[in-house]
Amino acid sequence: MQSSVQKVLIGATVFTLSCIVAIVGYMLAGWSILEAVYMVTITIFGVGYGEVRPIDDPGLRVFTMGVIIAGCTSSIYVMGGFVQMIAEGELNRFLGARRMTRGIDKLTNHVIVCGFGRVGRILADELSQSDLEFVIVDTNQERLQEAETAGLFVLVGDATDEDVLEAAGIARAKVLATVLPDDAANVFITLTARELNPHIEIIARGESPSTEKKLLRSGATKVVLPAAIGASRIARLITRPSAEKLLSESLQLETLMQDLEQIGLHVTELRVPANSEFAGQRLNDISFGDVAQFVVIAVRSVDGRTVSDPGSDYVLMADDTLVLLAHRGTELKLLKKSGASEIVYRGVRASS
Repeated sequence: MQSSVQKVLIGATVFTLSCIVAIVGYMLAGWSILEAVYMVTITIFGVGYGEVRPIDDPGLRVFTMGVIIAGCTSSIYVMGGFVQMIAEGELNRFLGARRMTRGIDKLTNHVIVCGFGRVGRILADELSQSDLEFVIVDTNQERLQEAETAGLFVLVGDATDEDVLEAAGIARAKVLATVLPDDAANVFITLTARELNPHIEIIARGESPSTEKKLLRSGATKVVLPAAIGASRIARLITRPSAEKLLSESLQLETLMQDLEQIGLHVTELRVPANSEFAGQRLNDISFGDVAQFVVIAVRSVDGRTVSDPGSDYVLMADDTLVLLAHRGTELKLLKKSGASEIVYRGVRASS
């Protein structure tokens, strides 16, 4: 089956050749070039307005009929190609939507991302890098076109609508993340999703801290407050720059530290004063009994040099800053034993 472009090219070629042959034919019959061009024009386009000369010769009449047939047929062929070109575009869009729907219907244990704004784009990139299957739901078709071009599963619709979530496979999904900038919309989506699938994990975005309780009551498993996370990050940059500089070099490490903080472990900074008993000691000599109760992640010297993962034989010097992972109780013990005036953890200073 010929494509629409091929039809247009073939039709245009035949049409052009028909016109050239017709002009030459009339000129051979004794007509001038202007008369021949005029005759071909009114003949092919069906005007038939005032022949230049009477066509009494049977051979010339047969030739004229051939010109009409060839010219009209080729022009219709060209128009048909253009119509097919338009129809193919619509058909391809329809078939693309059908293929997308069938692909979503085959997904199981996937993630549904509601919203493809700034947070949604970042989330989609992270999920793609993790090779997780997911569906993006958004009402903005232009934004979804970008995701569809990248080969992602997309669904145009309002995620607060039950039919839209069902089309996204809410009954088979493992996680739903609603990351719209509108807290009210995230609450409605959470309510709808929890009703449709009581066992799905729902991670909701909240702009206002007061929305967190509403989202949790609506059925959200976890609530993420981007503004609070950003403020906390800025606070850490101010209060413990050594640890933050180290963690910023690896996003995965920073994420791990945030998870550890959920179980009481903190990334802290401890500056070793000149009169501290730690000064001049090896890291291996700093302990409380036989069991190590903290992990030294890095040491920042007074000249600003950072030593990542220092060995047990590393000798501490005065004004060195320890970046370590420990429980709160261990932090206070270190603070007292080192003779330091304060220790920084989670943006708060504890004094001895």
